[in-house]
Amino acid sequence: MIAQGARAREVDRPGISRSQGALVWRHFRRNRAAVVGGGVVVLLALIAVFAGVIAPSDPILVLTEERLLPPSRVHLFGTDELGRDVLSRTVFGARISMTVGLISVSIALLIGVTLGLLSGYAGGWVDNLIMRMIDILLAFPGILLAIIIVGSLGPGLRNVMIAVGIFSVPSYARVVRASTLHVKALDYIEALRALGASDARILFRHVLVNVTAPIIVLSTLGVATAILSAAGLSFVGLGAQPPAPEWGAMLSQARPYLRNEWWMATFPGLAIMITVLAVNLMGDGLRDALDPRLRT
Repeated sequence: MIAQGARAREVDRPGISRSQGALVWRHFRRNRAAVVGGGVVVLLALIAVFAGVIAPSDPILVLTEERLLPPSRVHLFGTDELGRDVLSRTVFGARISMTVGLISVSIALLIGVTLGLLSGYAGGWVDNLIMRMIDILLAFPGILLAIIIVGSLGPGLRNVMIAVGIFSVPSYARVVRASTLHVKALDYIEALRALGASDARILFRHVLVNVTAPIIVLSTLGVATAILSAAGLSFVGLGAQPPAPEWGAMLSQARPYLRNEWWMATFPGLAIMITVLAVNLMGDGLRDALDPRLRT
């Protein structure tokens, strides 16, 4: 009887991560759009990892005798103004875009979550100082702030990732601060303080765990924003530099040929649209699955 009661209490305990994960997955898979988006994201990740196997040729190989060829059996997506295979460049562009999205979000996570936790938990002058810094960043439009940062550091993919990560920091900091303020006011946090738990233990073992749901959702949606922002910066010449097969740079190079050589801009443009749409659908599904108020 004692063992059965213990097992019952373990099953009913809301904090068990395994049961929570199963609940989230059950609600996520009910959203067909989110499942489709997640499947596309997984497919794009596999394409990025195995780009060297999937691409039919070297993405930077120049063959002037094959320049501006329309889509055919030999070149499924046609060739560009230098005779490079557009399909190969689009496939390798997935690797660059996914890398940009993940690294940019990682930078924003590291800085934004840290600032949000400190601001919400410490309060007082620490909260005022951090929030005023965030307000200064928010005073600039995101893409304008990224252009300023890249203009200061110099054009290049690495600097684009830094710039996109920095202009995304305020979103993470404000969301984490709001969640931290809510969690900090709960009774069990007061009980932990009364039992003598250190602030560091409370912050990283209890508060951070309870604010992970909005962080996961924001990070997922942030990948789409980072990919789109990096493509925009590359389009104006501040991001990936030639001959890198980045989707935004490919669109920029295709501008003089839009009227007749439509394939040069169509396929990288579709790649950006499909990637951003899939990530947003998956993010919306995660938001609905992780928020108990949105579960039906």
